[in-house]
Formats: sequence, structure tokens, C-alpha cells
Amino acid sequence: MRLQNQSSSHPENDQHNFLPEIIVVIFLVILLTSNTLLSQPSRFTCWPAFRGDHQLTGRTGAVVLPPLKLLWTYKTADAVKSSAVICNGNVYVGSDDGAVYCLSQSGKLKWKFETGNSIEAGLLLLDKVIYVGNLEGTLYALDAETGKQKWKYATEGQISGSPTWTGGSNTKKNRILVGSYDFNLHCINAETGNMIWKYETGNYINGTPAIAQEKAIIGGCDGFLHIVDAGNGKLLDMADLETYVPASAAISGNRAYAGNYDGAFYCYDLATGKIVWKTEGGGPFIASPAVASGLVVTGTQNKMVYCFDATDGKVRWKFKTLGKVDASPVITGRSVVVASSDGRLRFLDLKTGAEQWMYEIGSAIVATPAVVAGLVVVGAGDGNVYAFGKK
Repeated sequence: MRLQNQSSSHPENDQHNFLPEIIVVIFLVILLTSNTLLSQPSRFTCWPAFRGDHQLTGRTGAVVLPPLKLLWTYKTADAVKSSAVICNGNVYVGSDDGAVYCLSQSGKLKWKFETGNSIEAGLLLLDKVIYVGNLEGTLYALDAETGKQKWKYATEGQISGSPTWTGGSNTKKNRILVGSYDFNLHCINAETGNMIWKYETGNYINGTPAIAQEKAIIGGCDGFLHIVDAGNGKLLDMADLETYVPASAAISGNRAYAGNYDGAFYCYDLATGKIVWKTEGGGPFIASPAVASGLVVTGTQNKMVYCFDATDGKVRWKFKTLGKVDASPVITGRSVVVASSDGRLRFLDLKTGAEQWMYEIGSAIVATPAVVAGLVVVGAGDGNVYAFGKK
């Protein structure tokens, strides 16, 4: 009423009377926004899981512009096939030597934990806990600050795929999902390490489940894409992909994208339960796809990187490397980060596939790069962890 009365009785003074109030409001908005931003960790400084997010899209909003330089290396005792995670100034990675390493972003060792068997699976960082599985089939939960073991969970087959998680705002109710060569997808209480449920497929599980719409989507060596209720482990649907599905699926909207070992690549609609499109002749798809901007990018063992139109599956571009592309690509801005067994790390243009930058490590790379703002970290067959940043 006060503002209305002022306006009706002195319209010529409106601008003058309101100006201090407008300035105060603008100042408060800026202050509150700044405090909110400062109080929350930037999502661009963390790469907490294999493929970066729940849907395994393999994309990040972090800005990394080539050319880059090698910032540091760290030597482990065996090949590094595990995909690293990065957060809070730390780099976490597993090695075939059986150890989990916590490194500073300058490449200095902070702690090391021995699991007793080779680690090929990528890591998961959730609520200050590192989750990692090894080829013995044991999943470990480690304190991210100290490396101290919180619990371990035994499956009956090797763990080759990264764990992921599902749950709510109450972290004690979070659940860890991991596949095993015992044919099962295991759901485990994140706090206690106790099994909640397990879902049995028809063969080995090699990949990581993608989580979307309270569903876990996982490919199996039985040739099916399994859509499982993430709450109770009940089967909701299955898609026949004809032969082994060694890699993880990526989810964008209602669509799941995955390739098989015979070189066919599929787009599956989660809402209708139907295959939308399929391509053939790509070579074994060991790498998981990355999805962004209406494009799907993945690599194959025929030494090619393919970019498909997400709508109809047409090939937008392809890039020939000198070795198998088993490492999954990562999309950052207008670039695709690609590592391959030819020992090279490349940046390709997302729209055209043109090479923007390349660094020759000289040893095969099968680990997926971890990408945060200004930093790319990847392991290689020579046992080294490599970190790249701006020149």
C-alpha cells in the first residue's frame, strides 16, 4: 500500500524514491548468489565417477582448451587401466599392482591402499568415500582422506566395471551398484557394506550400470541390455543386442546408447521398449559412448572413433587412429578427448572430428580420461599416471 500511495500521489518522484531500494535489492541478490556459489563445490572441479555422471554420458561442462602440456607423471608398479576420479584437489586411481593411490593435483602421493589383486575398474567417489573393485571380485570402501578401509564386500567373480550409486538426500540410504563376473548386479548399502539385493543376468557383467528414472541399465555378455528397478532389483525390461555387450550404456533423455562385440551400435528407447536405430560394421565396441549436443561419440577396436547422429544413427564423422580405441571418449566443450592403444591422447573437434591436439605417451591407453577444469588425467600401460594442463 505504501508504494501504491506514493505512486498515485507523486508519480513524478517514482524513479527518485525507488532508486535506493532497487540498489539495495540488487546488492542483496548479488551477495546471496555469491555466497551460494562460494559455499558449493564447483561441479567443474570434480570428476567423481566413471563417465562423470549417473547417466554415464561422458560429458563435462569443464573447460579444457588445447594445446596442453604434461604437468606431471606418477609411477605405479604395473599398468594403469583403471579410470581415475578427481575431486577436492585429489586424484584417485587404481593400478594392476593391486593398489589404490591418492595423489595431490601436483602428483604427490598422499596415501596408498593395497587390495591384493589387480584393479582394472574405475573408481567412484561418493560422500568422502572411495569405492573400488578388483579382479578378485572384492569391492572396497575407503575413507577418501586417509585411505582407511571402511568395509569390503565379496562377489564370486572379478569386478571389471566401475561401481555407481543410487539413493536420496539421506546419504545413509545411498546404495552402491556394481556388476561382477558372477553374472550378478549387486546392490550394496553404502554405509554398512551389506547386500540389499542382487539381480542375475545370463553371463558376465563387464560394464557399469547407468542410472536414470530410478532404473539401472546394464549390458551383459549374455547379449542383452537389462533394465532393472534400482530400488528392488526386479527386471523391468530387456533389449536384445544380439551378442556380448562389453561396454556401458549411456543415457540421454529416454534413450540408451550401447554397442556390442560384433560391431553393431544401438539406440534403445526406454519409454517404448523398442530399438530406435542400429548401425553395423563398426568393430567390437569395448569403449562406452559419450553423448552431447545431439551427437554420440565412441571408439572401437577397428581403430576408429565414430560420431553418430543421436536421432537417426547416421555417421556424422569418423577418425582413424593407429590402435584400438578401448578407452571411452569424453566430451568437453567443443572437443572430444580420445585415448587409444596407439599411445596417443587426442583432442578432436566435436562437430567435424578434426584433430585439434595430440600428445604421444608411447604406451597403450585403455583407461578413460578424467577431465576437470584445466586438467586431464589418464593412466597408461607403462604404469604411469599422466596429468595434462594449460601451457
